[in-house]
Amino acid sequence: MQNDKPRAKRETPGEKLERLTRTERELWARHLRVAGIDEVGRGPLAGPVVTACVSLPPDRLVPGVDDSKKLSEKRREALYPLLMAAADYARTCFIGPDVIDEINILNATKRAMETCAADFAPEGLILVDAVEGLRLPCSSRALIHGDAISYMIGAASIIAKVTRDRYMIELDEKYPMYGFARNKGYGTSEHIAALKKYGPCPEHRRSFIGKILGGGA
Repeated sequence: MQNDKPRAKRETPGEKLERLTRTERELWARHLRVAGIDEVGRGPLAGPVVTACVSLPPDRLVPGVDDSKKLSEKRREALYPLLMAAADYARTCFIGPDVIDEINILNATKRAMETCAADFAPEGLILVDAVEGLRLPCSSRALIHGDAISYMIGAASIIAKVTRDRYMIELDEKYPMYGFARNKGYGTSEHIAALKKYGPCPEHRRSFIGKILGGGA
């Protein structure tokens, strides 16, 4: 049976950039400096949560930016140095397992977001991926699924993702039994099996692995 449903038109790079900068262009028109904040690593069993705050001037936008989850590792790595070179503000913050266990992952994420944005321009505006109630140095706007609809949040997601992935690859050399280079600390079957066999390392979040280990974390 023939399918007569028309194919969706593929978005051109120019159309994509226009869509992703819709909010930013509204703010630039008001002569505001705009940054984006995003996080990576709220769900893993091990490693830090990492946040990034990134701002690029409107005349130095890097083509190809998108939600980091939609991009391959190779593409993220290619975009990372271009974004760092073009940005007029780019800061990351790590919050490790001990603090995550102490204050919970949401509060740790908020602390990291506040820290990486602390030196951004007070006359600017920061777009944040979903998280509200942050103490930031300027006005802010929380956007649901912000990394998919905002260029600046997408740029921040790439910086945070590459930064955290590189850190987890380094951890793999120290703790090779968990496969951190492959799973980045997420609870894959390989990771969980290794956790049960070898027990936790200092990079594991005790508040996340208690049920896996039967309360013995």
